[in-house]
Amino acid sequence: MNQASSKIQNPETSVPKTPEMNERDFLNDQLATEKYMTASYTTALNEASNQSLYQDLATIFKETQDCQRNLYNLMFQNGWYAVEQEQQQKVQQSYQQFTGYKSQLPYSIQ
Repeated sequence: MNQASSKIQNPETSVPKTPEMNERDFLNDQLATEKYMTASYTTALNEASNQSLYQDLATIFKETQDCQRNLYNLMFQNGWYAVEQEQQQKVQQSYQQFTGYKSQLPYSIQ
């Protein structure tokens, strides 16, 4: 049985539909940039060999991640970002699958 997922979205705040970038366009661009930056900082953190550099990068990463989340929340509040609600059965299947993976680890993660 294939049920359609439903969108979770706030009412969309209207913006001018002109060739110029509007508020939604600017926020979307900034959100994409912040997502890219957090991914890049993750790589830098994984490869940092100096503890002091690692700590500085971790601080910057956290600030960048928080900025990304704030932008996401703002876009969601304005109805410019929607997420799909997954069926409970699929969520339960994924949970069971990863619980099975956890049991295969050499030690238990609590």
